[in-house]
Amino acid sequence: MPRESYQDQLEDLREDILYMSELVLDRLQDALVALESKDDEQARGVIEGDDEVNQRYLDLEKQCIDLIALQQPVASDLRFIAASFKIITDLERVGDLAVNLAEYTLDAGRDVFPEVDVQAIGDVTAEMVADAMSAYDREDTAECRAIAARDDELDELCQDASEMVVRDLIETELEDGNVERLMADVSRLLLTIRDLERVGDHAVNIAARTLYMVENDDELIY
Repeated sequence: MPRESYQDQLEDLREDILYMSELVLDRLQDALVALESKDDEQARGVIEGDDEVNQRYLDLEKQCIDLIALQQPVASDLRFIAASFKIITDLERVGDLAVNLAEYTLDAGRDVFPEVDVQAIGDVTAEMVADAMSAYDREDTAECRAIAARDDELDELCQDASEMVVRDLIETELEDGNVERLMADVSRLLLTIRDLERVGDHAVNIAARTLYMVENDDELIY
């Protein structure tokens, strides 16, 4: 009976982490919508909701520590708990990046470089996180490797977008009164692209930890 209880605790941990990922992805999607529509109210909702993400992270951290301390897991169970501990850290940081996007929304005054499709890049990153969590749930190592490969495509998208911003800035005829505001908008857009690229990096981290958890393979970690 105690062993069955232990296995139930492991499964509860997995389910709780999947729930946290849904919460974080909701925050990320809300931040992207707010950024695109310049919805200050929705942006503030993302910012205010970060406390819930942080509290869930702390609760899950305690679950992981208690399982290690009280159950003394070995082999695959230990890898599962260790990987889960790392994954919740990545999820918490994705939540922080969603807050960054929401804060950029509050700072944005107007459309700058509308040809840069931030929403499309954001959709790619959110999909990568969702797929990484699905791979964690199903212990799908093939998907883990596919996510790592997709990160190269995301990096290229982000690089192209950043270069487009810089190129258009160079070609823009600046008036003295517009320089300061334009530079602030450019900086915000470049930070947005950078943060979305980081979301993709966290998706790869999740995939890497899942691969290690299932196959004891650190191929994607380093």
